[in-house]
Amino acid sequence: MKINPNLQAMITGGVLQTNESRFKKSSEKMTSGFKINSQRDNPAGYAVSNRMHAKLGSLEKANQNASNAINVIQTADGSLGEVQNMLHRVKELSVKSANETLTTDDRLAIQEEVDSLFAEIERIGSQTQYNTQKLLNGDQDLKGYSDSEYVSVATYNDKFPVDKDYTLVFKTGTDGSTTLDIDATRAHEGFKSGRFDVQDDRIIFRKDNGGELIIDYDKSKLNDGKTVELEIKGTGGMKIQVGNMSKQEVVLAIPQISLKNLQLTKDDVDLRTAEGAKKAFDNIDNALSLVSDVRSRLGASQNQIEAALSNMNEVTENLTGAYSNIKDVDMAEEMVEYTRLQVLTQAGVSMLTQANEAPEQALQLLG
Repeated sequence: MKINPNLQAMITGGVLQTNESRFKKSSEKMTSGFKINSQRDNPAGYAVSNRMHAKLGSLEKANQNASNAINVIQTADGSLGEVQNMLHRVKELSVKSANETLTTDDRLAIQEEVDSLFAEIERIGSQTQYNTQKLLNGDQDLKGYSDSEYVSVATYNDKFPVDKDYTLVFKTGTDGSTTLDIDATRAHEGFKSGRFDVQDDRIIFRKDNGGELIIDYDKSKLNDGKTVELEIKGTGGMKIQVGNMSKQEVVLAIPQISLKNLQLTKDDVDLRTAEGAKKAFDNIDNALSLVSDVRSRLGASQNQIEAALSNMNEVTENLTGAYSNIKDVDMAEEMVEYTRLQVLTQAGVSMLTQANEAPEQALQLLG
């Protein structure tokens, strides 16, 4: 019979300490709901779950971005819808004014209504905004620049090819007026293929793929042989981040909605005479076509964003399931383990008590 050391107590104490440590971990898992609470629980799983958690957080923000973008589109489209309704009314009034049965006073009354409608179109174009950002004043359009103060890029759509040599060449005609030299302009890369529509103060260039470039110019200030270089790079617009990686974005390009851009100035639409009313038909139709095109492109962008949103929801759902498999504890399984360790711990305490009492039996030999 030995009293030093007490091997039975040492062995029992060691087992009890191990079971108590495992019991504490099981209790922590039951309390937190996670089977990985620190890197020591599962180093590899801890690293993977942290990456998944970060990705889930970024996907949630991208989801919010997409939802906000849809709100932006709906705001802009609502305003454009009102503009379109007013243009329809202007077209009706222009047809009415073209009728010879009307008197001069009748046409003046029609012109007053048209002026009011035009003032409201101008107000909508300058004041429509989302989160203090104006949407229809040109701030959200693709940007283009020229090296001449008398030539400016009004707008172009996202189908228009960028990063090419776009150089305009002007010439003076026999009547002394300056206009675009189409043949010389086509010698440059960007303008080789496409159709020109040259107007008094505007040049419209259309590509076969649907790309369109609109340029404003002051021909009275341009000289014979004058060349103007344009910078068209496809930059600008409102970029919407619809993913958690770079380049996962959608660009909302909304051209400026103004009477000048719609070619509906007082010189373009004058309904005070029957001849002026008839002359305005094409301008109003072109304005309606432009607004319809912008709304169509916004609708396409909304469909693209909604598709991205649907994809993000699917990715988030699958990633959440994978994250849960790694990180979350199975409560039923852990409860079984918790109960087992609780019983072992209590039994260990009882056995350690008995092991510590064993050396006292040596005192009986001394009696």
